[in-house]
Amino acid sequence: MSTYANLPAPSPEQGLNRYMQEIRKFPLLEPEEEYMLAKRWADHQDSGAAHKLVTSHLRLAAKIAMGYRGYGLPQAEVISEANVGLMQAVKRFDPEKGFRLATYAMWWIRAAIQEYILRSWSLVKLGTTSAQKKLFFNLRKAKAKLGALEEGDLRPENVARIAKDLSVTEDEVVEMNRRLAGSDASLNATVGSDGDGSTQWQDWLEDEDSDQAGAYEARDEYEARAALLRQAMSVLNDREKDVLMKRRLAEDPVTLEDLSESYGVSRERIRQIEVRAFEKIQARMRELARGKGMVVPA
Repeated sequence: MSTYANLPAPSPEQGLNRYMQEIRKFPLLEPEEEYMLAKRWADHQDSGAAHKLVTSHLRLAAKIAMGYRGYGLPQAEVISEANVGLMQAVKRFDPEKGFRLATYAMWWIRAAIQEYILRSWSLVKLGTTSAQKKLFFNLRKAKAKLGALEEGDLRPENVARIAKDLSVTEDEVVEMNRRLAGSDASLNATVGSDGDGSTQWQDWLEDEDSDQAGAYEARDEYEARAALLRQAMSVLNDREKDVLMKRRLAEDPVTLEDLSESYGVSRERIRQIEVRAFEKIQARMRELARGKGMVVPA
């Protein structure tokens, strides 16, 4: 959808504060206006209509992306992935189904973010149990319910409560909390430069208690994509698999220099192997996902 070339895009150079202020300038749509714009896009491929549909929902994409802040990934990139999901939702949205674009788009946005987390976050292990994956995606929500988001190490009573609620051991709760907490910035940081301090990061987050269905969907989506990744690894040869595991899926990624010495090739050659392996995995995951009728962001 080339019409999206001029969309505001979050980047480290621009700064997230500025981006948040920029997307708030786009007006929200009334139901009737949204319907007409969606019809113009669906029936006539009107790029102007598609652009308005996307820009009016950038705040939704950013808000959902903020709910995934605790995974140690650059927030600008998470928001960019959310925007990719939003664009795909607009591309496929059918206004005749009778529901709003936001309801449809949130699933595409979450799918795009979760795929990004799956392929990018070094703490995602291929061998983790279902319970540990549930802990991975739900620890911050569990902490929010207990009012413990700003703590370092959790109090023993909170560790015990979370372990019971999420069906994991207390040691697993402590370990995951320490891994996630290192990159979790304050939710009370002010957004914007208007000086009144009235808008904070937490104002962009989803209500932690309002969408239990979404929490289960996130867990199921993650588990399905982890299974796809395990299947897709079969397309790699031994060297590609070793390089990808050590560079992208290890808790402490191995440097290009160390791998180049290990294999007796240049660092550039290791980088090429890594990129090629990643591209092969992506392509195979998309093939497998389409065969299962899963939503796969482009």
